[in-house]
Amino acid sequence: MEERFYREREIARLPSFLPAATYNLAHTLLARAGQCLFVPIRSLQYMAVLDVDEFIFVDSQNKAWVELAWQHFRPQVRTALDESVPYEIVYYLPQAAETMKRLPGEFNKALQVLAERSLPQQDAHVLPLVRRSGSE
Repeated sequence: MEERFYREREIARLPSFLPAATYNLAHTLLARAGQCLFVPIRSLQYMAVLDVDEFIFVDSQNKAWVELAWQHFRPQVRTALDESVPYEIVYYLPQAAETMKRLPGEFNKALQVLAERSLPQQDAHVLPLVRRSGSE
């Protein structure tokens, strides 16, 4: 399946920081998925599309047009895995600034839902290790 997304001219580019928990979970899920990961953000009616270079966000009403993107992640500047990751927010559509007010929190919740769904659905059982007496 092939998806195509289009962008208007860049309106603004702002530096920001992504919480470590969000960044780490996003990249863990992306590594499991392969080259691309689709994350539905149901509370906002948006779709996030993640790849190793950027995360793009599209509105369900305007599916082919990128509203905003998160780019240029720099995890290498962290001194610990629990530190926030610097990145850039790129706005392509006028409503992107308004969307960005709720997007980080709702994106993190959507990632958590996706992570829970990818867990095995069966209970795990610990089997006792039985040692046999005597020589074998």
